[in-house]
Amino acid sequence: MMLSALLTGQAMASMDNSIVAVAAPAIRDDLAATGAVQQLVLAGYTLAFGVLVVTGARLGARYGYRRMFMLGLAGFTLTSLVCGAAPHSAVLVAARVAQGAAAAVMTPQVLSLIQVRLEGNARARAIGLYSMILALGVAAGQVVGGVMVSLDLGGLSWRPAFLVNVPIGAALLLLAPRLLPADSAQVARFDIAGVWLLSGAMTGLVLPLVLGREQGWPLWAWAATLALGGAALAAFARHERRVPAPLVELGLLTARPVRLGLTACCAVMGSYAAFLFTLTLHLQDRLGFTALQAGLAFVPYATGFAVCSLLAARLPSAARAVMPVAGPLAFALAAAALWLVGRYGWPVLAASALLLVAGAGHAAGFTPVVTRITTLVTPAQAASLSALISTGSLLSSVLGVAAIGGVYLAVGTFGASVALITAVLVLGAACAARIMRH
Repeated sequence: MMLSALLTGQAMASMDNSIVAVAAPAIRDDLAATGAVQQLVLAGYTLAFGVLVVTGARLGARYGYRRMFMLGLAGFTLTSLVCGAAPHSAVLVAARVAQGAAAAVMTPQVLSLIQVRLEGNARARAIGLYSMILALGVAAGQVVGGVMVSLDLGGLSWRPAFLVNVPIGAALLLLAPRLLPADSAQVARFDIAGVWLLSGAMTGLVLPLVLGREQGWPLWAWAATLALGGAALAAFARHERRVPAPLVELGLLTARPVRLGLTACCAVMGSYAAFLFTLTLHLQDRLGFTALQAGLAFVPYATGFAVCSLLAARLPSAARAVMPVAGPLAFALAAAALWLVGRYGWPVLAASALLLVAGAGHAAGFTPVVTRITTLVTPAQAASLSALISTGSLLSSVLGVAAIGGVYLAVGTFGASVALITAVLVLGAACAARIMRH
């Protein structure tokens, strides 16, 4: 029952951005929103989440995982209501930023509680479900958002895309105290200076990636912002080595298996985000799919991921050992084959089969690796590991869309994007091969 509550909250946060992406044209028409406002409605959530997710993880270690999960859930539910009732675009943008901040407080507690409260096969199964929700939230959100906007429930147009969170969140808030374990003693100190340094670093790194291309930033603005973010990140790393109670235990990254595992996870998540973005554009721009049709086209991918994630913990250990290497390679081969068969049309059976393989390959390259690295850290390090996984997944996804998606927008061919995705997946497979030997 604990897991059902945690994963429901994770699903709400994971799906929210893609639901809104599908609803963006309706928001533009209803609120007479400019292109900049549309971008801020999407980017504000991502930016606030990326800046604050590490702080959210540490707040859980400081004040209690259950307490911070419920606080984040309450904030997420309230801001969803404000978004759905927003009378004009300024309110909507502000509420979206607050919603991203609430998600950053809520979601890191999910993996922390799984790691602290579960062991052995129960933990492996839970991480499989967690990985499925984390990875497929974007694709599922596209489908749900497309359905909601198309149905125009109650004549509310885009607003149900936000309001759907309100009854779910309210019910979860009532049930969570009985479903989640009580908090135990937590760490005594909180690194405020680290919060400011890391927030500045994440802002500098994430801001150009989520806003730069759409807003037409010149090259110098990209370079300056990323340089400032990098400098702040270096200052944060130096600071963390000196404080007795760091915001993130960066010593985790000195352990080679953990470092390789995180790299493998990031490679797969970045490839997935780029694949989803570029294939969606290909389907709509080149093949004439509607947003809903493009979202529904990913159902086989979601099915493959779900089945593989759920079965991974039940497979023999020898099979689990090869999955992190075979998975990304299968994903890469399926993506390449999909490009070949889908250049001028969309053969439904062949494309669905390939997306099924790609989804299973994604799960095989992500879920067992997360399970593996959670066994390499102590319960006291759960918050730091959760923060690193959440931050790494977000940054790699944003970077994948910005870099590989940028290539697609510049060149206009899905094949060029697939070539880059394949290279990143091979890198992930190489890292996974090394970690699974430890």
